[in-house]
Amino acid sequence: MPTVQHFEIAADDVQRAQEFYKKVFGWTMQRMSNPVRPEEDYWTFETKDDDGNQGLSGGMMKRQSPQQTITNYVSVLSIDEYSLKINQSGGKIIIPKTKLPDMGFIAVCLDSENNMFGLFEPNK
Repeated sequence: MPTVQHFEIAADDVQRAQEFYKKVFGWTMQRMSNPVRPEEDYWTFETKDDDGNQGLSGGMMKRQSPQQTITNYVSVLSIDEYSLKINQSGGKIIIPKTKLPDMGFIAVCLDSENNMFGLFEPNK
């Protein structure tokens, strides 16, 4: 069953946001090249519960538009299949299927209420 696997935080001031999440939750972020926009930095981190059990993975990037908020990525077997379902159900694809080198593919969508979410299709 598709499930939320990753979330992405958009920040106006990335350094300030990193400090906030480190102080509040203890998250430490590692910088990597942005797989979608290579000219921009991207930071990744892992979350854990109070017992140390692995949680969702996360990412942080510079906000691209005023409307960009936290985006949850749902892992699916086929972005093409789910894109059809989204369009047929009143949603929209706002960033079409995009390759992430060595990882898979993503797409960014709006649901019927204009809430943004993403799809992730891992490499087979």
